[in-house]
Amino acid sequence: MSDRELLRHALAVLAYRGGKSLRGAKPEFASYDTGSGHTPLLILAHLGDLLDWALTHARGEPKWVSAPVATWDEQVPRFFASLAALDAHLASDAPLQCDIRRLLAGPIADALTHVGQLMMLRRMSGDPVYGENYFVAEITTGRVGPDQPPPVRSF
Repeated sequence: MSDRELLRHALAVLAYRGGKSLRGAKPEFASYDTGSGHTPLLILAHLGDLLDWALTHARGEPKWVSAPVATWDEQVPRFFASLAALDAHLASDAPLQCDIRRLLAGPIADALTHVGQLMMLRRMSGDPVYGENYFVAEITTGRVGPDQPPPVRSF
């Protein structure tokens, strides 16, 4: 597996785990606040910004843009669209215009951390998502959309 394929697989992991944290969330989850002001909606918007930023690096034109925070129903598709755009670039023959290790260490690792926050906030809000054995999960490189397989083995 090339470095580029491994990074694409990391995006598939992000889609799988991220999708799990978003799927079936109660409407009030978007505005759940522990007092920090960092609601799930703001975290999800930040996830989209991170992935868009990663794509600008991959294209050699790094630029951070904080997109306007939309509704939950708009931000969820944006998350998957941003993942798909980055994955498509990595899957193409287009040159990668940045250090792939920095993409992983920066925006991709940060995005995984924020997905973990969303999972934790789901539990704290009384709308838990249960763990699973991710080692045996059906995560497929290139599958970065909202349609993810069910858990192979839940905990």
